[in-house]
Amino acid sequence: MTEVRLVEVTKRFGEVVAVDHVSVTIKHGEFFTFLGPSGCGKTTTLRIIAGLEFPDEGSVFFDEEDVTMKRAYERKAAMVFQNYALWPHMSVFDNVAYGLKLKKLPPEEIKKKVEWALELVGLKGMEDRYPTQLSGGQQQRVALARAIVVEPRVLLLDEPLSNLDAKLRLKMREELKTLQMKLGITAIYVTHDQEEAMSLSDRIAVMNAGKIMQVGTPKEVYESPRNLFVATFIGKSTAVMGKADEIAGDRATITTPDGFKLRGRVAVGYKLSRGEEAVAIIRPEDFELEPPRVDHNVIEGVIEISMFLGPYNRLKVRTGKQVISAYVDPDISFKQGDRVKLYIPVDDVILFPAKGWEYIAYEAVA
Repeated sequence: MTEVRLVEVTKRFGEVVAVDHVSVTIKHGEFFTFLGPSGCGKTTTLRIIAGLEFPDEGSVFFDEEDVTMKRAYERKAAMVFQNYALWPHMSVFDNVAYGLKLKKLPPEEIKKKVEWALELVGLKGMEDRYPTQLSGGQQQRVALARAIVVEPRVLLLDEPLSNLDAKLRLKMREELKTLQMKLGITAIYVTHDQEEAMSLSDRIAVMNAGKIMQVGTPKEVYESPRNLFVATFIGKSTAVMGKADEIAGDRATITTPDGFKLRGRVAVGYKLSRGEEAVAIIRPEDFELEPPRVDHNVIEGVIEISMFLGPYNRLKVRTGKQVISAYVDPDISFKQGDRVKLYIPVDDVILFPAKGWEYIAYEAVA
């Protein structure tokens, strides 16, 4: 197992700063994910770790070894690409064995290692097939086997499930996590899929505009976002604008332009002043149709849309100029035009200063 450390890593492409002074430590045996929208710098960061790109500034360490300027093959890291990158003219065996042959290992040792890797990914007996004879999920397993067969110090995965259909992606997530835990290897994953990141990762680094916005466990980044970007990017949420008018410790109330009040907790590391523009972040799953026993807000409005989604009904509720999304009991039927009263606990409403809201991305609070 290997610890990976990035220290003030920066990468520019012309005038574009793709990676902007990124510093992060990825622990031994950790499943760590870089999560963010397209163009945020996550894949470039992964390629710098792999040795496929070199930073303009900063350093990369594998344990205590400085690998910043070392070539990819010198780092003993293996990468699984989004498009699998299999040789179509080679059999499954030869694709998996490719890296071992470059190392000039004895044929018997290569055979033993390839059989081990294929059994590990559930492809035993498919050694003689070609990539065109395999399903997308099987091709992805071949790419994984090719990566792990060389026994890398670090396993790097660049959106490896994005080309699979929804059902197969779910299955492959479970298999990938099980495989990583079985091997005990340090795995670094890149995705724009929040659910994928939450379900797989020990910790997540949320990125935007080349910067890391927050690092934490899935629970931490979901329940305690450190800035507005993380609060609005992770999960589903409604942002309600208003002015702070009642402040008591880490609790505050905002009054919206429509005149209703929302009380919530001020995000960690921030302060609100009376009269200051603020944003309340509320998540649809936190609403209830009956008053909870805890301190709560009451929101009334008219249903614009009601959609049955199995485990819940998704409501779009208009309260004047604001439209709020809420998940409620699927056994209660609603129709367009109904008036509804919703309740949400005060502690489930997170308040941020609205300064710079149009840019969404805030500097992470130390």
